Amino acid sequence: MDLFSVSFNPHQVAPLAERMRPRSLDEYIGQSEIIGPGKLLRRAIEADRVTSLILYGPPGTGKTSLAQVIANTTAASFVRINAVSSGVKDIREIIQAATEQLHLYGKKTLVFCDEVHRFNKGQQDALLPAVENGTITFIGATTENPFFELNSALLSRSTLFRLQTLTEEEIRSGLKQALEDKERGLGDYTVDIAPEAWEHWLNYANGDLRRALNALELAVLTTPPEQGIRHISLGVAEESIQQRAMRFDKDGDNHYDIISAFIKSMRGSDPDAALYWLAVLLESGEDPRFIVRRILIQASEDVGLADPMVMLQAQAAANALEWLGLPEARIPIAQAVLALTTAPKSNSAYTAIDSALNYVRTHPTAPVPEHLRDAHYPGAKKLGHGKDYLYPHAYPGHWVEQSYLPEGIQGEAFFTPSGIGKDIGNRGK
Repeated sequence: MDLFSVSFNPHQVAPLAERMRPRSLDEYIGQSEIIGPGKLLRRAIEADRVTSLILYGPPGTGKTSLAQVIANTTAASFVRINAVSSGVKDIREIIQAATEQLHLYGKKTLVFCDEVHRFNKGQQDALLPAVENGTITFIGATTENPFFELNSALLSRSTLFRLQTLTEEEIRSGLKQALEDKERGLGDYTVDIAPEAWEHWLNYANGDLRRALNALELAVLTTPPEQGIRHISLGVAEESIQQRAMRFDKDGDNHYDIISAFIKSMRGSDPDAALYWLAVLLESGEDPRFIVRRILIQASEDVGLADPMVMLQAQAAANALEWLGLPEARIPIAQAVLALTTAPKSNSAYTAIDSALNYVRTHPTAPVPEHLRDAHYPGAKKLGHGKDYLYPHAYPGHWVEQSYLPEGIQGEAFFTPSGIGKDIGNRGK
């Protein structure tokens, strides 16, 4: 250790969000559903009886902060590992040290890993025996759905807690706490914040306290004081946070949740909801081709024969995207979404093909009836191909009764018309 390291204060360089991490449950903001008075996790933390946990939630909701509170409360040794840089060898060394601590001194070890979804299978498997026999208490934090990213063995040995997006009032409380704290926050500054600036931060933080604290720090530190007061106007607030934090991850479960809401809104005939989720997808940077593919599928699956023109609208939107690109293509895409959403609904095409596929997969393939076989190649008629076939256009109404299904399958009905819109099931009779 040298003179420079002795005089170094990490609070001088750490971001405000890092400095303001809660030191106790009383300072912790939000998540009252899991750590409110009398709740299971709060009782476990206060009694120092925390078992292995997986903390799952969006960024800025307090996962790492909660782990830090547990670290400050527990009598166990606290070890923090990095999911990317800590290999199996490092994990085994931590487990060995934890085993010695437990056997020699009766002291437990709590191991925390942020972004645990980045753990590969080998790293997760290396943890399992120590978690299972209680050598270590493991706490993993992740923004990704643990059921997708973690193996079932590790999940079964841990209690899963889902953290919710913070409310605007909780974000406001966190900002005020930072403004008043002289030791770790901005309490040494005299700050006047316009109501419009507050609203902008609360709106654009979108439930992410870390993002709001970063904006507050930038605004305060870059605004020159006037007679000792730093006035934060709406303009300053807008410069400090210019784009809303979007809850969207193309590889995560939030991506699929939003797509699911988009699809179900179209199916449920709610145009305002469908447009809202479409806007979220577009603003979040989703591949517009992916969006249009979903529209094409839904046009057939959920509208189908009730209004066949909707499929043409969807296809036209796909063509418009290729010709125009964004942002212009947002308009024909929205038109297709509205056409789909407001159209009469029928899923008869969807159920019909799945019914036929299920039958074909579970029954032997029947031979083609003689009268339906190809009779155009030389010698085909000598084999009886096409014999007794009735040409529909030679009959009134261009329809004649004859069987098109193989013997033994006749009478099977795969298509059931809904009777909605144009889906009336006219078989030509």
